[in-house]
Amino acid sequence: MEQQEVTLLKGNEAIAHAAIRCGCDGFFGYPITPQSEIIETLSMLKPWETTGMVVLQAESEVASINMIYGGAGAGKRVFTSSSSPGVALMQEGITYMAGCEIPGVVVNVQRGGPGLGTIQPSQSDYFQATRGGGNGDYNTIVLAPKSVQEMADFIDLAFELAFKYRNPAMILSDGVIGQMMERVVLPPYKPRKTEEEIKKLYPWATIGRTKGRGPNIHTSLELRPEAMEARNIHFQEKYRQIRENEVRYETLYCDDAEYIIVSFGSAARLSEKAIEIARGEGIKVGLFRPITLWPFPSKEIANMAKGKKGILVAEINAGQMVDDVRLAINGAVNVEYFGRLGGIVPEPEEIVEALKKTITH
Repeated sequence: MEQQEVTLLKGNEAIAHAAIRCGCDGFFGYPITPQSEIIETLSMLKPWETTGMVVLQAESEVASINMIYGGAGAGKRVFTSSSSPGVALMQEGITYMAGCEIPGVVVNVQRGGPGLGTIQPSQSDYFQATRGGGNGDYNTIVLAPKSVQEMADFIDLAFELAFKYRNPAMILSDGVIGQMMERVVLPPYKPRKTEEEIKKLYPWATIGRTKGRGPNIHTSLELRPEAMEARNIHFQEKYRQIRENEVRYETLYCDDAEYIIVSFGSAARLSEKAIEIARGEGIKVGLFRPITLWPFPSKEIANMAKGKKGILVAEINAGQMVDDVRLAINGAVNVEYFGRLGGIVPEPEEIVEALKKTITH
C-alpha cells in the first residue's frame, strides 16, 4: 500500500480515509445528513478486504454506540459518527463508556436544532459535547477541527487520547467542514494491533481468560455508595490530568492585538477572514482558537486577554462557548458575543461589524 497520499476530499470523506489508515478496527454507524459520506466512503473503500476493518450500518444510533461500547471494551480502535439529534440518542451509551473507562470515538458533524432542526451547519452542540450530554459527573475529550486536513489528523489523535486516558473522545465538527472540499495529506498506514499486542497494552480489555487472571468485566453499576464515590474521585483525578496535559489551541496576530476574536471550528475560519478585513481598516485584532473544547484552554485565554481592550466570541449558535470564555476572563476584560442561528453561516463582514459595534465603540 502507498504510505502517503495527497488528494482532494470532503471533510467527511477525509475522516473515512484517515480512519482506515490509522489502524482502525471498526466503524458502526447510521446515516444522517450532513455526515452520511463517512459511512458511504467507508463502504466504497471496502477496508475489510485490505486492512480487515469492519464497517457496519447499525439499525439505529443507540445500537451504534453500544457496538462501540463492546468493541472498544475489547481493546479495539472503533468509532461511530452521526449528526446532532443522532448524537443525542447516543448519550446514554457515552456516559456508560465514561463510567466503564472505555476509549471509543464519536464524530459529530453538527446541524441546526433544536429537535430535528435543519440539515444546515451549526455549532449548537457545544454544550452537549463539553458538558457531558448524559448523566453523571463525567467529561468527554472534545476536538474541534477547522479544516479538512484536521478532520483527517484528528481521528488518529482522538484514538490516541481516548486510549491514553481510557475515556470517550469526540470530534466536534459541523456541516461546513464535513461537506467542504480541500486538499488533504492523508497519513501513512498503521497496522491494526494484534491480539497479543492488545493483551500486553490493554490489560483491562475484555479478551476472555488469559494466563494468570480471570476475565475482565466492564460495568458502570456500583450499588455501594462508598465504592461509587471512590470511583468518581478516580475519574475526577483523571480529568484533572487531562486538563493539565492535553489543552490545545491556536493563536493568530495576538501579539500586537488590542482586541481578540475567540472562535472554534468553521467559525474560526470565518473569523480569520474577518480579522484580515478589520486589520485592513486599521483595527488591531487577533484570533484565539480553542482546538480542545474540553479540556478548555481557560488559563491560556486568561493570559492572552491581559492588556487587551475587548473580546468578541463568534459562534454559529445562540452563544455557548462565550460562557466558558467569560468564566476564564473573570471580568478582567469586556466579553461580547456574535452569532447566527438555525443553520445560517455568518459572513466575515458581519463579524467585523459586530466587532465594531460591541467592543471597539
